[in-house]
Amino acid sequence: MTERLPAVEWTARADLAALVEALDPQAEGNCRWVGGVVRDTLLGIAPKDVDMATTLLPDETAARLKAAGIKSVPTGIAHGTVTAVLSGGPVEITTLRRDVSTDGRHATVAFSTEWRDDAARRDFTINALYADPRTLELFDYHGGQTDLAARRVRFIGDARQRIREDYLRILRYFRFQARFGSTPADAEAEAAVSELAAGMKGLSRERIGWELMTLLALPDPAPTVRRMAELGVLAQVLPEAEVGGLETLIAHEAAQGVAPDALRRLAALLPADPPLVEQVAARLRLSVAQRKRLATAAARDGGVSQPRALAYRLGMAEARDRLLLAGEPVAALDGWDIPTFPLKGGAIVARGVTAGPEVARTLRAVESQWVAEGFPGEARVTELLDEALAKN
Repeated sequence: MTERLPAVEWTARADLAALVEALDPQAEGNCRWVGGVVRDTLLGIAPKDVDMATTLLPDETAARLKAAGIKSVPTGIAHGTVTAVLSGGPVEITTLRRDVSTDGRHATVAFSTEWRDDAARRDFTINALYADPRTLELFDYHGGQTDLAARRVRFIGDARQRIREDYLRILRYFRFQARFGSTPADAEAEAAVSELAAGMKGLSRERIGWELMTLLALPDPAPTVRRMAELGVLAQVLPEAEVGGLETLIAHEAAQGVAPDALRRLAALLPADPPLVEQVAARLRLSVAQRKRLATAAARDGGVSQPRALAYRLGMAEARDRLLLAGEPVAALDGWDIPTFPLKGGAIVARGVTAGPEVARTLRAVESQWVAEGFPGEARVTELLDEALAKN
């Protein structure tokens, strides 16, 4: 019996049908949906992206798209990828490939016309699934459907060989394990990632940082992160980490119905040591804004008993970080916007105070009391100014 991909909303998109017609007008079977879009559809998950594999060479792919009036972008032409710009979203179209050589970070590939070659160079069986775009017939060369049904994340072929081709696959393994995996995990995969974890030291910090942040953004990565620690993997990429803090934070998030936030969860993994945290953020190549927020979370300098005052002082995201890391409620910040202090220095000068340090001191005094009183309106601010001036 031929197995087929379920017909769902995305499989009926007119722009995708036009794409298939442009690439394979004679129905020769030269293109197939591949990877995550097939995997997620089989799981009943709406896919984020649609990817296609093809036997056509990149230049031919681009030429056929142009002839059909479909805009394309050579997003990875050296690796065989052309992106079709469609009304329903971009589609990456990649020529079938086989590995020629690898160095643990990059692979030298050659184009192929064999679907099995392409499947053999992919990382996990659940990602090596293909579907005919017209009939939705499934093509599974490595038992991916069986593994998907069992929620088993398994490397294709020899796990150690797959990892040595690209050590980032260790972190990808744990990301997929957190998304799709069950326990106990595949024994061969766990043995391989533990044995070869040190090989990740040669990876770029950006690639490591992206994988870590993507993992931490998942609904509940704590069990997976703890397993990474137990297998000696976490120490290779984040030696400062303490998993207990992450587990506690996720429990607080769940109890309060707060959405996952990767940066906050990274803060929970790290010590309350701003200089150290800034070093980690720099090492992971986080943005300046991310580094600042992470360091603010690490300061842990109190103020959690007054959530809105904390948000006024630090910012909304930073206050929510501090509150959740301390196990305090964030409800006081829900639906509340940080107000603007309504008093300006000119108003104080107009009251006869000479411009300079005295104006600044008065502003600070009034603002401090305004915050302490819960941000009252302008009438009360005028009263607070009167009181401050009366003391001078």
